[in-house]
Amino acid sequence: MNILMIGDIVGKTGRNAVKELLPKIKSEYKIDLTVANAENASGGKGISLNAYDELYMAGVDVMTMGNHTWAKKEVFKLMEEKPNIIRPANYSNDVPGIGYMVTNVNDKKILIINLLGRVDMGIASDCPFTKAKQIIQNIKSKEKIDIVIVDFHAEATAEKIALGYYLKNDATIVVGTHTHVQTADEKIYDTGMGYITDLGMTGPKNSIIGMEYDVALKRFLTQIPERYSCAEGEYFLNAVLFSVDNSTNRVVSIQKIQM
Repeated sequence: MNILMIGDIVGKTGRNAVKELLPKIKSEYKIDLTVANAENASGGKGISLNAYDELYMAGVDVMTMGNHTWAKKEVFKLMEEKPNIIRPANYSNDVPGIGYMVTNVNDKKILIINLLGRVDMGIASDCPFTKAKQIIQNIKSKEKIDIVIVDFHAEATAEKIALGYYLKNDATIVVGTHTHVQTADEKIYDTGMGYITDLGMTGPKNSIIGMEYDVALKRFLTQIPERYSCAEGEYFLNAVLFSVDNSTNRVVSIQKIQM
């Protein structure tokens, strides 16, 4: 089974990249499941109904979120009506939406979990480590799960790496999102779990993590708050392809994709 994980989609430029490139990738690599982080899909913060529709029609099967989950009011409607968009599971139990989902692909039951980091994120959330274990154990006690995928939306690389080690006996794929820069540390653990610290970003190529570079530079130089705006122009797509053996449910290869 070929599972494609797409890094943070940023703004209209990122959506255009997905619409243009994803169909080609799915055809070339025979993708069975596509999961993308969409928390920046609308204007760099949050997701709108229109952005959701564009990404879904382009071929994104499951969308995960992060620290900007609630930036657009339409997300509440999406959380109510769309079963294939999930927000961090370690948010308060009182917030809308779900933090995980189970989907069937090619006779395989796949559990997908979204989590939020706690280091330097500035958002109160429950422990992502214990929350992940609780969800996996709870779902597996009720039904047979073949593959477990975790999108860990976090700032600190150490926190992401730590979660990888923590879940290496429980998960099939653990990926990091949020920092918008694809890392070079993809690996397969001895347990067959595939891992990478950050998938990277899908959006404007000539930017500072998706934002207009002149505005970002001004903020760094002056320390005066200024509203960020998404960059436009040439785009690129960052993703990682995990190939999972159908007989063992272990990751057998990892391929980074930069287009």
